[in-house]
Amino acid sequence: MARAPQDVTDAELDVLQVLWKHGPLAIRRITELLYGECKTSQYATVQKLLERLEAKECVARDRSSNVHVFSAQVDREELVGRRLQAVAEELCEGSLTPLLTNLVQMQKLSAKDRQMLRELIDEHDAAKPKKDRRERK
Repeated sequence: MARAPQDVTDAELDVLQVLWKHGPLAIRRITELLYGECKTSQYATVQKLLERLEAKECVARDRSSNVHVFSAQVDREELVGRRLQAVAEELCEGSLTPLLTNLVQMQKLSAKDRQMLRELIDEHDAAKPKKDRRERK
């Protein structure tokens, strides 16, 4: 049975943001990018965050050299999807419609964003079996 993915804390998300932006890095470099310097306590904090992310299978550690290098194993889109689904489950009884409607109403979408959404909906509709489309009519 597959393990349910665990959510990440805000501090863990900060580490993932660095890895998504910069690619695989050593702990010292991650610490510098997060804090601007690399004090012992900050290094230890980042090390602990990476250990937790590794346990959650969100990062991988390359142990092939003396300096371990960490890389993100979960991409931004997957994490966004997970979090949005959790919000939909908690606030909207699992339906994404109220969540999406609210997001669209709260912020004016650019022409490019609207076109992207139209294309996404068209692709989604095209992928559905014909039987499902007849039932909706």
